[in-house]
Amino acid sequence: MDFNGQQVLPAIKSMKDFENVLTSNIEYIVMLEVHISQLESIMRYARGHCKKVLLHADLIQGLKNDEYSSEFLCQKIKPDGLISTRGSVLKTAKKNGILSIQRLFLLDTIAIETSYKLAERVHPDFIEVLPGCVPHLIEKVNIETGISVIAGGLITRKEEINSVLASGAKAVTTSRKELWSIS
Repeated sequence: MDFNGQQVLPAIKSMKDFENVLTSNIEYIVMLEVHISQLESIMRYARGHCKKVLLHADLIQGLKNDEYSSEFLCQKIKPDGLISTRGSVLKTAKKNGILSIQRLFLLDTIAIETSYKLAERVHPDFIEVLPGCVPHLIEKVNIETGISVIAGGLITRKEEINSVLASGAKAVTTSRKELWSIS
């Protein structure tokens, strides 16, 4: 699975950015920090503009992050993918046929090993590695887990995108608008 050749996935943090990306030729977008009351309209507009939404379940304001909320998201909101650090959210997404993306923070060896164990239990479709500007660790996570990697966080230049893609990342998430058109 890839993102139809799209290598840069815009990470949207504001409704203005969301509105701007609607009229672009970008297909996949990542929604960060949205309020629960905005979810239905975001999905309606996104679908109306043929966009695929990867929703960061852990950052939805006003929604508790548990199995019931992920069932609500999968059955009522119906995003194209859910991003989370929580196994229950990822399992629910998989059970509902929605793309599951596990977030892995490169904090230290213990955090990485804990994330590997979660990936082994859940078998997400992708692992998003943060920060994504460390190519040798992108490659290591990909090899250790056998799961396709997305790089995100602290990527500020086109050269960094090229470097992490060369290390095996399938795509890059970034909130930097000037990098969204790179593919």
